[in-house]
Amino acid sequence: MTDIHQRVARHYGQAGIAEAILAALAAAGKDVERLTPDDLAPIDEFHTRGRAATVDLAKLLGLESTHRVLDVGSGIGGPSRFLAHTYACTVIGLDLTPEFCALARVLAERTGLGHRVSYRQGNALDMPFEDESFDVVWSQNAAMNIAERDRLYHEMRRVLRPGGRLAINDVTTGQGGAPHYPVPWAREASTSFLLTAEVTRRRLEAAGFRAIAWEDTSAPALEFSRRRAAAGPSPLGIHLLMGEDWPAMTANTLRNLAEDRVRSFHAVLERV
Repeated sequence: MTDIHQRVARHYGQAGIAEAILAALAAAGKDVERLTPDDLAPIDEFHTRGRAATVDLAKLLGLESTHRVLDVGSGIGGPSRFLAHTYACTVIGLDLTPEFCALARVLAERTGLGHRVSYRQGNALDMPFEDESFDVVWSQNAAMNIAERDRLYHEMRRVLRPGGRLAINDVTTGQGGAPHYPVPWAREASTSFLLTAEVTRRRLEAAGFRAIAWEDTSAPALEFSRRRAAAGPSPLGIHLLMGEDWPAMTANTLRNLAEDRVRSFHAVLERV
C-alpha cells in the first residue's frame, strides 16, 4: 500500500468503531443481534445527503434483482445492504479500510443479509475481480480520495459487462476557492483530489462511458447540511466513525457548499 493509500485508510480507520457503533445502537434500544437497514441508516450512509442520496441514485439507476453489483468504496456497508434489501440483488463491497470491511461483515450478518452482500478489502485502482464480471458498478463519495482518476474509471469499466452501468455520487470543486478542511473525506488537502464536474465527465467519457443521466445535487446537499447543523448532534450518527473532528467536518461541509467551494452530483453512465 502506497503512502497516500495508507494515509487515506488511517483517516477512516478509527480504532474501536465496531464497539462504539454497537454500543450506541444498544443504547438507542436496538436489538444489536437483529438489526434492520433502517436501524443503521443514521450511521452507515457516509456520504452527502445520507440515505436520501442512496434512494435517489438507485431510482435513477433502475436496479433489478438479477443484477450483480460492485460497490466501490463501500465503507461500513450501508448502501450495499440497502440495495440488497430493497432490490434483492447481490452486492460485493470493495473498500480500502480494513476496519470498515470487518464491521460491514458483522452488520451484514446482523441484518440477515449475509447471503446477499459480501465485502473485500482492496484498492479501487487494482480491483481483485475478473473482467466483465458485474452488471452494475456503484460508488458514492469515494473518488475524492483518488488522484489517479483515469485509472479508477478504467478499472470500473474493466469489471463491467458491455452495456453495464456505473452509478455514482461525487463531490466536485466549485468556483468559490479551495475547500476549508477538515471535511469528511480528508483532514487536510494532501488526501483530497477534487475535480470540476466538467472534467469528471470528460474523464469518464474518455474511459469508455456514456452518460445516461447527470444531475447536479448541490442544492439538496446544502439544504441537508443546513438541517443537520440546525438539528445538532444525535446519539446515532457519523461522528461514531470520525471521532472528535466530526463537528468541524460538518461545519466545513456546510460552509464549503454555501460558498460554492464544493458541489455534488449524481449520475448513471453506460459502458460502451
